[in-house]
Amino acid sequence: MSFTVFLGNLPTWVTADDIKQWLAAEDLVADSIKVIRNHETQESKGFAFVEAPTGEEMQSIIRRFDRAPLEDRLLRANPAQPPKGKDAPPRGAQPPVAGAPINRVPPRPDRKRRGGKDREQSPRSAFANELAKVL
Repeated sequence: MSFTVFLGNLPTWVTADDIKQWLAAEDLVADSIKVIRNHETQESKGFAFVEAPTGEEMQSIIRRFDRAPLEDRLLRANPAQPPKGKDAPPRGAQPPVAGAPINRVPPRPDRKRRGGKDREQSPRSAFANELAKVL
């Protein structure tokens, strides 16, 4: 189980060593600290991830640093969310239940795509044609 804290709204000059010093001054422990940087410029993006050894330590870090003032800003600290990838469901989405029907709405043939191009019509089955007549 991961006990990772998202630490945000950091000034760009903040380094992992700075965060280590802040934690040590408060008698807080972190297994690792990663300040996220722009790949091209190597400048900090203004947030970091702090890996705590326990859930209790994670909560202590959050209580100490959430809304803590630094320069002219308030820091943000909260439990880190899992990374969003191409295959990750959107926040709050429930995974599909095995065997449950998937509700997909077919595209309406009378609608146009953005840019005004007509959708390409695929050949329909005889059943689809009869259904279209009824509806």
